[in-house]
Amino acid sequence: METEQPEGAAAWPSDWMRAMLGAFTLRALERGPSYGYAIITDLEANGLGTVKGGTLYPLLTRYESAGLVTVEWRPGEAGPGRKYFALTDLGRRELDRVRDEWSRFSTTSNDYLTRREQ
Repeated sequence: METEQPEGAAAWPSDWMRAMLGAFTLRALERGPSYGYAIITDLEANGLGTVKGGTLYPLLTRYESAGLVTVEWRPGEAGPGRKYFALTDLGRRELDRVRDEWSRFSTTSNDYLTRREQ
């Protein structure tokens, strides 16, 4: 997975982004339905780098198949239409589950990494 970083931004290791992109995508949809480019823009605006559409769209397709998101085609007002993605109840529960697990994991791993051996 390739990500581009804004100038001056930290370059996050690609394996970190690969591991967390699913959670970040669900989070980006938490406020309501959105389309791919807007999700990418939201992630970038929040310091996570630029995710390629070729990485995001297959993930959204898998999430649709898993019942985590729904897809709605909306015609464009002055251009082509867009696919809008929205969290389902299952998707919201998955986001809550991932948040809880991430909190436990990050606390445990941070404690381990920062603890100085005596």
